[in-house]
Amino acid sequence: MIAKRTTSLFTYLLLIVLALVVLYPLIFAVFSSFMTEQEVSNFPPPLFPSSLYLGNFAEAVSGFPIVRFILNSFIVSTAIMICQVITSSLAAYAFSFLKFKGKTLLFALFLSTMMIPWEVTIIPNYLTIKDWGWMDSYQGLIVPFMAGAFGVFLLRQFFLQLPGELFDAAKIDGCGHLRSYFSMVLPLSRSAIATLAVYVFLTHWNHYLWPLLITNKASMRTVQIGVAMLQHAEVMSWNLILAGVTLVLLPSFILLAFGVKQLVRGITAGAVKG
Repeated sequence: MIAKRTTSLFTYLLLIVLALVVLYPLIFAVFSSFMTEQEVSNFPPPLFPSSLYLGNFAEAVSGFPIVRFILNSFIVSTAIMICQVITSSLAAYAFSFLKFKGKTLLFALFLSTMMIPWEVTIIPNYLTIKDWGWMDSYQGLIVPFMAGAFGVFLLRQFFLQLPGELFDAAKIDGCGHLRSYFSMVLPLSRSAIATLAVYVFLTHWNHYLWPLLITNKASMRTVQIGVAMLQHAEVMSWNLILAGVTLVLLPSFILLAFGVKQLVRGITAGAVKG
């Protein structure tokens, strides 16, 4: 019994140490954002600030339109997240519960698009957006990512785990596909949908290349470009840069804080049978 407790204690201590190693860059960035320029310039730099200096955040907000960048990224990421949840859930329902010719082949072709590197589609998408006059616009940032094969695959695999007897009983009661989709499939799949929503939001929150290509106005830039603008300032002030990075990370922290429970449920769903 004592040996078992010792092993468990050692395991938890090891996990805590590894977690601190992984989180160290994040902790250092947040703490450094509260330091003065003199403190950051010291070598080695201190881990903890001597005081909570908020001037870095005020300078980052006043010197760069970082609030506008955050708002743009939030609008784009939220819109893409909602669109992908809708399109992926509808397509996954069709591939799971509808019967039509060529369904297996069509699903295989649909999944094969996941093997095409996104960089291959940049030029065709860019030319299309330019011809449509969508440069420096929200639709240019959102429309190319309104649907994705990964979300369809994830939700389809989850939908197939739902009890078939439930849908047979619904059919006997005269329940159609739309009612089954809204009344049964969506409520029973909240964990999988939440997982997809968090994944899509964070993925497009961190997009850099596509917004850089199709936006030229500062008013349409996103947060990742804003951080790069902080790094290319005339004087490299790391406390200012890390203050901007901390502001950029705040929405991600808030989303994970509220969605981590559903995210874990979605990841572990189907891992244990019986």
